[in-house]
Formats: sequence, C-alpha cells, structure tokens
Amino acid sequence: MSSSGVQPSIFSRIIAREIPATIVAETEHIIAFLDIAPKAPVHVVVTTKDPQYHNVVELAAGNPSLLAELVAVADQIAAERTNGQFRLVFNTGTAAGQTVFHVHAHVLGSSTPTDSLGEDSLGAL
Repeated sequence: MSSSGVQPSIFSRIIAREIPATIVAETEHIIAFLDIAPKAPVHVVVTTKDPQYHNVVELAAGNPSLLAELVAVADQIAAERTNGQFRLVFNTGTAAGQTVFHVHAHVLGSSTPTDSLGEDSLGAL
C-alpha cells in the first residue's frame, strides 16, 4: 500500500517489477507489455509509469507530451509486431470497459497480412 493508503494498480506493480510481465518496450516514462488475456493475435498494453492519470482524457489535459510519447511507443510496437494496420484503444470509465484506472492503451493487430481483426476484438479489453 502506498503512503496515501491507496493500493497501487496492477500496472504500478508491473512497473515496480513486483508482478511478472512480458515487457516488449520501455522508455523513461512508458512501459508496454503483452496483455495476459489477449483479444487479438497481437495485444499489447501501453501505459505510463506515472499513476496520477486515470484515463486518456486526464492525460491529454494534464500532460499532452506524455500522451504523445505513449502513442509513439504504441506506433513503434505496431510497426514491429503487426502488418502496419492496428487498433489503438483507450477505455475510459467502467461502462466503457476500463478495469484498471491507470491510463493505458491497447494495441491490437494481426501478425500476418492475411489476418484481420473481427468485431469481437473490441469486446471487454
């Protein structure tokens, strides 16, 4: 538990290396790892190391350059792991499927040019 009495998010625990994850990219401010319940052949979670932003709207308002870095890392991952076509999904709020309130994006794609993402890949992320 943090000094504020709030439990750290699962992402904060991954960043602290308290929980294992398959990390695929990392910068000073961003970390990306494979989703443990993938919804597509390529499913990577990209998040900030700063836990103060709960969703993309807060991040855009509070630190647009950090949002730009998150998107750049997501684009780099997609270039390396997909056929150049991908979805970048931010869930904002419980009703939209957000379950971890530490801003993050999902990079969803296919690993071959003949694969495509079906509508089911937009289910609960």
